Amino acid sequence: MRLPPLSSLLLAALLPACQLQSPETETTADDAIGLPDLRTIPDEELPVEEISPDVRRLIADLLFSGLQALDEDRLLTPEHDNAYDFFREALQFEPDNEIALEGMRGIVERYLELALDSANRGNFAGADRMLGRAEIIDAAHPGIAEARRAIAIERNSGDLFYPLDERALRGRGDAVRATLAEIAAEARERDAFFLITAPDDELARWIYSVMRESVPGHRLRGNIEISGIALIRLRLPDS
Repeated sequence: MRLPPLSSLLLAALLPACQLQSPETETTADDAIGLPDLRTIPDEELPVEEISPDVRRLIADLLFSGLQALDEDRLLTPEHDNAYDFFREALQFEPDNEIALEGMRGIVERYLELALDSANRGNFAGADRMLGRAEIIDAAHPGIAEARRAIAIERNSGDLFYPLDERALRGRGDAVRATLAEIAAEARERDAFFLITAPDDELARWIYSVMRESVPGHRLRGNIEISGIALIRLRLPDS
């Protein structure tokens, strides 16, 4: 029996292999070992990692501590026991936690209140310090720019500020009466409008009565405001 030529045998062996590599039937090494299909999964189909009950309880404790610290003005201090640290840790577990995010906004807004309060008392260094702390939390908060403009107006007003010692005021001694008389005389000389700030109405009215009695024949113009500080501000007339 005559065998076919060797070249014919080789050609017969190669033809099936070439057919397997045609565009319609081509396979890859990945297909050969059964790798999963790595198509892009739409965001809405991505699995959401569940937060365990233990972590949920931890987040709740952090939020409670943060709200309590915020209420007590423990905003950035003391270390490890302040509202910022509590809310930040809660957000590390749950970045979209609305209570923690609102708490962060609350810290900024409280610092802005403290900044404006300092400016109203003529303590502009303190006002700048409070603004700086607000920026640490959220430099993009829109209230920061607004507060900065308001403080600049106060800084350039030319008003006179007289912080008062509350304990001395409640003692109603001669020294504090003399201080109030000097302020009243300054208001008369400069034709200034006064603003008395005091912790309660009774103390504010006593301050006014002492000032009025110190400048007989002159009608002092002013107002009273109840706040946690004791202060007299003389608003000077426009030159």
